[in-house]
Amino acid sequence: MKNLKLLVGAFLLFALPGISYSISVNVKATLNSLIQDEDTDHDKRITIEDSHIAGTDHGDKRFWIAAADHRMYEVSGTYYLSNLLQELTLLTDEGKEVSELDLKRVFELPADRISRSIRELYWDGLTRRIDESGLSKILSDEKTATNDGLRHVYTPSSDSYAYECLSQILSRHPELKAKLTQLPNEITPDYVRRLDGYHGLLTLKIEKSDSSCQSVPFVVPGGRFNEMYGWDSYFIVLGLLQDHRVELARAMVDNFIYEITFYHQILNANRTYYLTRSQPPFLTSMMLAVYAKLPANPENKKWLRQALQASIQEHDEVWMNTSRLTKTGLSRYFDSGYGPPPEVEPGRFDNLYSRYAAKSGMDARTFEAGYKSGKLKVPELDQYFVHDRCMRESGHDTSYRFLGQCADLVTVDLNSLLYKMEMDIATTIEKEFDDVLELGNGKSERSARWYALAEKRKKLMDQYLWNPEREMYFDFDFAKGRRLDFLSPATFFPLWAGLADKAQADALIRKALPLLEMPGGIAGSTEESRGPVSPRRPQWQWDYPNGWSPHQILTWMGLSRYGYESVARRLAYRWLYTITINAAHYNGTVPEKFDVVRRTHQVFAEYGNVGTKFAYITKEGFGWTNASYQIGLNLLSPELVSKLNQLIPPEWIFDQQSN
Repeated sequence: MKNLKLLVGAFLLFALPGISYSISVNVKATLNSLIQDEDTDHDKRITIEDSHIAGTDHGDKRFWIAAADHRMYEVSGTYYLSNLLQELTLLTDEGKEVSELDLKRVFELPADRISRSIRELYWDGLTRRIDESGLSKILSDEKTATNDGLRHVYTPSSDSYAYECLSQILSRHPELKAKLTQLPNEITPDYVRRLDGYHGLLTLKIEKSDSSCQSVPFVVPGGRFNEMYGWDSYFIVLGLLQDHRVELARAMVDNFIYEITFYHQILNANRTYYLTRSQPPFLTSMMLAVYAKLPANPENKKWLRQALQASIQEHDEVWMNTSRLTKTGLSRYFDSGYGPPPEVEPGRFDNLYSRYAAKSGMDARTFEAGYKSGKLKVPELDQYFVHDRCMRESGHDTSYRFLGQCADLVTVDLNSLLYKMEMDIATTIEKEFDDVLELGNGKSERSARWYALAEKRKKLMDQYLWNPEREMYFDFDFAKGRRLDFLSPATFFPLWAGLADKAQADALIRKALPLLEMPGGIAGSTEESRGPVSPRRPQWQWDYPNGWSPHQILTWMGLSRYGYESVARRLAYRWLYTITINAAHYNGTVPEKFDVVRRTHQVFAEYGNVGTKFAYITKEGFGWTNASYQIGLNLLSPELVSKLNQLIPPEWIFDQQSN
């Protein structure tokens, strides 16, 4: 009997006796035929955007696989066809001409497939090293292009070993066209500004070895973000730990300790244009999450001491310094650099320059060149970039919450993080070091100091940031002496940090959650706070209707901390539903952000959506979205995981030769 439907439900296929788990195929021929038949929009992917071409079988979402034994097997449906495309691509990358095609992978259920891909493929795809084996991958980044055509690499002035190692490596690889430079002892904003046009990669930790220079690995967010970022790394570490990648998670912490030791702060990312800027502080949270997974032994206790000392240095020298500690007693985000941030994509400030150029009677390009060179003095524009750089340190670039005012704000998120940092340091000194941490320079730290700092910060946050009428946390403008009313997920950070009391937590669930919860998860703001958008007032990516992984994860953790596990599960399911349905419809796409109102990755704001541009298969996903999926799955009940796996109906399989 020809074209017999063998069974319903691909997952049942492999439970029946006599049914093979794999078939032998000509890999290249099958891949080419599949692309020609089903990729009707020619983007080298199979998605729901590939439409059926009338009068043909192209794009009809049905494809026959010709096996080596001359039997024919049908795969149908966007999701299963895209799985087939990905599996054939992996075999091609392995250099296979004729190979066994694993049908379990082709018909793998969606939540299972996304999670396995993250665990087995994406983390490794995002791992980088600054050594002989990894430099070419980092230096191929388009952001390393410079005015002199060279790829610039910079080492700290005090790390002579890194300079020696990289000098030897680069001398052996002239094809990299790289130039190595030692930074000066003192890094000033003027020095960083003079690097414009010659910015480059900052080295991270290189282990001392007799035989070769081994870079400590790190995980990057993905796409255009090909370096180790400040707050992304916390969520990535949580995802790595969820997938039992403890040593890689520990390496991330080691690189942050290196940054504090040699660059004197955790950087926005390890590029020279970030030398004047940090990012939201998560080091103690990373440190303790990793330490909890390490065996209890003297070596790991020594590691904890080192990480704790670095955390104390970061707290005192970065977040409590005169540029970030405000007259309120609370801290702000701040970037000591000046002028337009050089890392932004070309054209980002065209509208801004055009407005000032018109006032000056010149074209935008001439005005921009004159302003950047310092020949044109525009104090108002200078102040704009003070706030813009501050916003970028917050990690929330860009949002109407911060636009044009960030440097004047003490924020809920930053001070929640610092409260948790202070409590983490206090409890770790008390519990792990018998209440005395010897610093090795004749000084010591005791838990009492840190408990007092945390208590003081909590009181100040209640005074300045808690709105007793609306029963939510909001940022405070210390320059104007007023509390703002822009509602964002930052209002939930105190739950994650554990600083809210029970009444405040209950109020946040009643008042804030209904305003921020959307079909696909927590939105970056309310629509009311964002305000209307238009050609003259564009949509910014961190505002409604977009949702981001860090906000989801911190909200889940905060809710669970205060006993709202069922609410956390509901929110996690909404977010994972959004990831799963988009991955299923769009060839495995796992991007940096989503529109959580429409539950789509098609976000048209600023530079687009990182993680959506790839051919055939993504081998990276996006760092913190990967993490959110693994963490979220761990929160869900088996019933909810099963619901995710049933979002795509189980597929029929046809065998043309069956009878």
